[in-house]
Amino acid sequence: MFVIITYDIKIERINRVRKLLRKFLTWTQNSVFEGKITEAKLQKCLSEIDSIIDKKEDSLYVYRIQNDKNIKKDVVGEEKNFDELFI
Repeated sequence: MFVIITYDIKIERINRVRKLLRKFLTWTQNSVFEGKITEAKLQKCLSEIDSIIDKKEDSLYVYRIQNDKNIKKDVVGEEKNFDELFI
């Protein structure tokens, strides 16, 4: 499946969440990750995130697209891929 994850995390936890998400998905914009992932890997990722975030202060949204052939992505302006910025 294809997922898009967006988040609003307090500054003291954001780097840990970002580092974890980079293991599973592609960092496309500030607070946005996307990519193909299995259900099992997604559940592992979310379980690990659950141990980091504070549900009273942080939020994370997971958009699941079961059939990635139905995705049409338009980018207006410069397309960013933060993963490529780091070697």
